[in-house]
Amino acid sequence: MSGRKGRVLIVAGSDSGGGAGIQADIKTVTALGGYAMTAITAVTVQNTLGVSGVHAVPIDIVRGQIEAVISDLGADAWKLGMLGSAEHVRAVSDAYETFSNGATMVLDPVMVAKGGAALLADDAVELIATQLVPRATIVTPNAPEAARLTDMEVRDLAGQIDAAEKLVEELGAHAALIKGGHIDGDIIRDVLLTREGYRVFEGPRIATQATHGTGCTLASAIAAYIAQGASIEQAVERARAYLIEAIRHAPGLGQGHQPLGHGWPLASKANT
Repeated sequence: MSGRKGRVLIVAGSDSGGGAGIQADIKTVTALGGYAMTAITAVTVQNTLGVSGVHAVPIDIVRGQIEAVISDLGADAWKLGMLGSAEHVRAVSDAYETFSNGATMVLDPVMVAKGGAALLADDAVELIATQLVPRATIVTPNAPEAARLTDMEVRDLAGQIDAAEKLVEELGAHAALIKGGHIDGDIIRDVLLTREGYRVFEGPRIATQATHGTGCTLASAIAAYIAQGASIEQAVERARAYLIEAIRHAPGLGQGHQPLGHGWPLASKANT
């Protein structure tokens, strides 16, 4: 672990509004002291009100970005976000098998944008479950994503636990974090299952419009911490704390689902 340099290769889509996707990922990894690199899978036309267009990046360009980064800079962790199509899932899975050298994979199976736009083709869901989940160090779906990956109902804590068990014990992930933000209630519970057992994180729901990019941010924070030597459980605990403060430090921009204050650790240091 002492040889880790905090290098995170982010394979995901771009968000022109800067609140989610590649932009949120880069901000997060940088704020937490890591080094962010990217392979962009799609360019989206979006702001806080929603997604109005998606342009997929050609497969050979996605793979080329990955190969260029790994051959020169290397990576201590890969963070996978929006992949979009079955073809992109296959290409990224093959690239990970070829170039990763066993690096940590944090898999955030992005399926739907905060505003409701579909970001993953139906035929790509099964490929994620069969090709990427078994290679994942940790997979971080929200409740609806976990339901689609496992073909189970995920509407409460029991459903979260059942989905985590299926992702780890049947589909082969090393660990699973089933997020509870989409489940009704004043308390949000996130269920972490590793090969060592369960841990349930919980905290009060924050009343805010600043929810855009929360999933991307959490997964990238986990990747940044693992890339710098943290264990899975340590990374999840620290990433959740970072996310909560990023929500609290949100700049209040936009008319819809607003972005987070990703740079709050840097601002805090500047003010001390």
